[in-house]
Amino acid sequence: MEVQIFGVKKSADTRKALRFFAERRIKTHFVDFAERPASLSELRRFAQRYGVEALIDRDSRSYASLGMRHASISEERWLDKLVDEPLLLRMPLVREIGRGAKGLTIGLAEDEWRKWTSS
Repeated sequence: MEVQIFGVKKSADTRKALRFFAERRIKTHFVDFAERPASLSELRRFAQRYGVEALIDRDSRSYASLGMRHASISEERWLDKLVDEPLLLRMPLVREIGRGAKGLTIGLAEDEWRKWTSS
């Protein structure tokens, strides 16, 4: 089993995800949004399963500082905005990699990750 973790190193939840998989000796591929922005196709994968709303971290400083509280934006425009401003994303975004992999999570989801690692 392998997983891909998207986030930023300064996010506590991203660090917890990295530690969770490292403790179980599961190979991880970390994509740091501070170095490489999210791709639109990758965000669409998560949005198709959970909806665009689930991707948005409405409690983040970036959300407040960009004045997004009163914004009325379409889902497609939100995806574009999340590509440009990755700190608006709920982190980490985690996906299973490999043959038959279907696991996707947004945010800290240790219970779901335990299901992946026990099967």
